[in-house]
Amino acid sequence: MTKATPFLLGLLCFGLLPLTGQDYLIGVSFTLLTWIALTQSWTLLSGFAGYISLGHVVFFGLGGYFVVLTWGILPYWISLPLACLVTFVFAIAISIPVLRVSGPYFVILTFGLAEFVKYVVMAVESHLGQFGRLLLGVPSLATLYWLALFLATLATLITFVIRRSRLGQGLIAIRENEQAAEAIGVPVTRYKTIAYGLSATIPGAIGGLIALRTSYFEPQQIFDPVVSFTVLTSAIIGGSDDVRGPILGAAFLTLLSELLWARAPQLYLILLGILLIVFVVILPNGICGLLRRRAAQA
Repeated sequence: MTKATPFLLGLLCFGLLPLTGQDYLIGVSFTLLTWIALTQSWTLLSGFAGYISLGHVVFFGLGGYFVVLTWGILPYWISLPLACLVTFVFAIAISIPVLRVSGPYFVILTFGLAEFVKYVVMAVESHLGQFGRLLLGVPSLATLYWLALFLATLATLITFVIRRSRLGQGLIAIRENEQAAEAIGVPVTRYKTIAYGLSATIPGAIGGLIALRTSYFEPQQIFDPVVSFTVLTSAIIGGSDDVRGPILGAAFLTLLSELLWARAPQLYLILLGILLIVFVVILPNGICGLLRRRAAQA
């Protein structure tokens, strides 16, 4: 059995899921796939290069806003790819000032940027007299599910390929020691910019999918910083230096959310904070690191 076998089996299971006809199961799997796609995209910069972002929601929200603005003007199969392009261009445009800082300054800056964009969108919507947009005639849940499956698979493949490429090795060198990486010839600025742009691409389409899934747009909801915290937690729990990590972390949190969120949301948030502390202190390499250690000992 090759290392790719579990991924192929998982893809087969997700592909057969709509045949069950159970909307609840399809809805939960849709949520899981969107978190996988978001966490994989976050890994491209924050996991590989070590630039921890708390503002990943800005790309998610901008993509959703673009799809909402073009709803009724463009078909969704055009607006979703364009949303990816919009977030990619936005990331490249802001990369020069944003990537000039690192460490805790980068964390604070990305969080502040997401909040700034949120309030700009709120101001624009208020000026337009819009206090929430209702989307009519959205695609079916099955259609959105297939799109989420495609995006999650694409995000995983991109992470897998980059992890094994020259770009991926350069990003890991930047994470270990940026000054040393630059000294040995790694094009640090170019690699960080490429990674930042790629990490912003998939979230644009995912934001559009979520807007279509809820059939309603409200800036406070789609730019909710909880999205960024959840992505960060998924990556830390699963392990952000392994392609399997975002999948395992997202699956763990989705299951925990389904068990607790509707019944005890406060308990869910408390457990989320405890898990984050436990994994950072005791298991910094996440579930994947634990699995690798167990395999080495076997």
